[in-house]
Amino acid sequence: MATVLITGAARGIGLALVTAYAERGDDVVATVRDPERLHELAAVIESHPGRIEVHRLEVTDPASIAALAARLAGRPLDVLINNAGVLGPARQSTLDMDFDGWLDTLRVNTLAPLAVTQALLPNLRLVEHAKVLTISSGMGSMSQQKSDSVAYRSSKAAVNKVMQCLATDLADEGIVVAVCHPGWVKTDMGGSGADISAEMSATGITRIVDRMSLSRAPVFHVWDGGVLPW
Repeated sequence: MATVLITGAARGIGLALVTAYAERGDDVVATVRDPERLHELAAVIESHPGRIEVHRLEVTDPASIAALAARLAGRPLDVLINNAGVLGPARQSTLDMDFDGWLDTLRVNTLAPLAVTQALLPNLRLVEHAKVLTISSGMGSMSQQKSDSVAYRSSKAAVNKVMQCLATDLADEGIVVAVCHPGWVKTDMGGSGADISAEMSATGITRIVDRMSLSRAPVFHVWDGGVLPW
């Protein structure tokens, strides 16, 4: 049995991850921006009594991150999944960019995963072979040459590099760090025309986490077991 912390847990892939881990008997720390508006998460909590606890976290707010770390002080964490993310502003092409919206996208998708991980390192250091997985996107792979959703793509490319560097810095401590493309998922972000359900994606992601190890260089995983070029 592991203790898994998942950010952005109120809906979509985050909610599906909470469900998947709770169903297999792990303890889940689910973070949401507004604990008063749990919606679907409330039903999952009710179905798995004692397995899920909810904490407020605004991933772009240093005070909120510090408060979470204080509440969890001394609590071992086996797995941290940085899932919270945004698609970005309506205007995000290289020819018509909402620059303020781009900065907001970078704050959520790039800076926040590192800030949250740094704050929870004391918890991860309390277990052997702790794991940090950040949900990225194939749209952030430098091998893709499409030009759309530039704010989103650049934020994911940037977080990939950040996590690659973090993996190097934490390797000697036995903490494994990786990123994962969750697939094109039927969520509010992915839309109803996407390829796979959130449940399928979450199942694949849990398998990725199970296989993460220090025996290989940092990897850009794909939910179905594949690997993407950085």
